[in-house]
Amino acid sequence: MRTAKRTAGLLAGVLITAWAAGAQQAPGPIEPRLDAPVQQAPQKAPALKVSVELVSTPVTARDGRGELVADLNQRDFRIFDNGVEQRITHFDIGGDPLTLVMVVENSSRIEALLPAVRKTGILFTQTVMGPTGEAAVLSVNDSIDKLADFTGNADKIEHTFTELKEGTSGLRLYDAMAAGVEMLQNQPVSSTGGGRRRVMVVMSQAEDRGSESKLGMVLRHAQLANVAIYAVGLSTTRAELGAEPKDTTPEVSPPGTFPQPPVPGTVQTPTTEEQRYGGADLLGAAMWLVTHAAGTVKANSLQVAAVGTGGTSYNTYKNPTIEQAIDKIGGELHSQYSLSYRPAGVSPFGFHEIKVQVLRPGIKLRARPGYYLPPPES
Repeated sequence: MRTAKRTAGLLAGVLITAWAAGAQQAPGPIEPRLDAPVQQAPQKAPALKVSVELVSTPVTARDGRGELVADLNQRDFRIFDNGVEQRITHFDIGGDPLTLVMVVENSSRIEALLPAVRKTGILFTQTVMGPTGEAAVLSVNDSIDKLADFTGNADKIEHTFTELKEGTSGLRLYDAMAAGVEMLQNQPVSSTGGGRRRVMVVMSQAEDRGSESKLGMVLRHAQLANVAIYAVGLSTTRAELGAEPKDTTPEVSPPGTFPQPPVPGTVQTPTTEEQRYGGADLLGAAMWLVTHAAGTVKANSLQVAAVGTGGTSYNTYKNPTIEQAIDKIGGELHSQYSLSYRPAGVSPFGFHEIKVQVLRPGIKLRARPGYYLPPPES
């Protein structure tokens, strides 16, 4: 495996060693390279070596009614890396064009939904991709296929969705997400933190079947490549609405332990943990997965992926339809703030928690929680 020096989207100066260039191949079956072991030789998985020069994060701002706020300026924001305030070097709202990878399930398990999925191409091009964006399309079932490489041609993307074929019954979801992150990290970015924003939209069921990639490692690489993950959850099991409620709390840390420190002034119990993040500690689960490069999550894998990278997810079997979910994602992406900074005064390794504050009262912000830098190998 050859070694190449590449620039990650999160870190214009991040050095990434031994990542394969498989994303540049012609359309057809592809394999993820981020953390899947080599099958034909018992080689050790390649190590990721990084050094941080620039960190970027998208920020979504909403008012008390949940409406997007689009009139803030750079002076309204403060950003912290592990508690140390940083100087913002790049600021933009909705202007940086998008580079997208759309991961679309086409397994036989969603046969009934495929006609609706095929109609979503025009929604992606008009509401998400926009006139300045570029996109690639991956399909996922038992195999992962690159149906369209990066292009700004909306007609090609729409035709790709229209011609989506039904696949087998498997769903190598994490492998497909790993391949999408690798494709995005190979796309160029500006050294100032501006340029194209990297986004992956996953339209799929949340259940992974058969992947070699671990969700925690996928999210770790997504954070380092500044990839925000958005999800449109699919479900053909209408009986779920009338079935016994499922335990959707992510199960990632060992039994009897918690993935995050307790809320100050409270005793940490299962009840207090369920009260965080809408009944499930999604943020804590994402941080634990990334830090431990783990692959086990009992439920809500797409929600955890979105929370861990600053995106959001919609379960279309509950409230929004597929079309409404895509429209919401597009509206958010084109009303989003982009902030960049050069880390100063912080430790180079370990998990770096990103905190963004806004000086205007009554505004709620959402940004990705941070990034993880593994220590150098001894």
